Amino acid sequence: MRFPPSFALAAILCLFHGVAAADPELPQAETPGLSILEAQWHRCVRQAYADQPAAQSKAASQRNALDACKEHEDAYVTAVLVAQVAEEEARWRREQRPATTRAGAWVATVTAYVFEPVTSWLGAWTR
Repeated sequence: MRFPPSFALAAILCLFHGVAAADPELPQAETPGLSILEAQWHRCVRQAYADQPAAQSKAASQRNALDACKEHEDAYVTAVLVAQVAEEEARWRREQRPATTRAGAWVATVTAYVFEPVTSWLGAWTR
């Protein structure tokens, strides 16, 4: 039985990329809420630090600025922890899928990102 060249190339690419092609871990985009909360906290700390008297030490000014912005810090840390828990739950749910579902997802990924582009490229090249 003779396989088309596109099949051989797809098989080689699958061997080299294996698990990485099955479930790529794309970087998660930071949610806008987190960046807004972080910016508000940083703005508050900068403003509070700028308002400190020049006569006190730098460490005292830093402590006072952080103390003044405790609510902003708490809101930001809480949002980060909630996002991390949600991400961990999503990863757990993804890992608990049946093996047949994960295998189907892997085949779909390989087909979409490797086999079809290579096949169309080879088809265009032979014309």
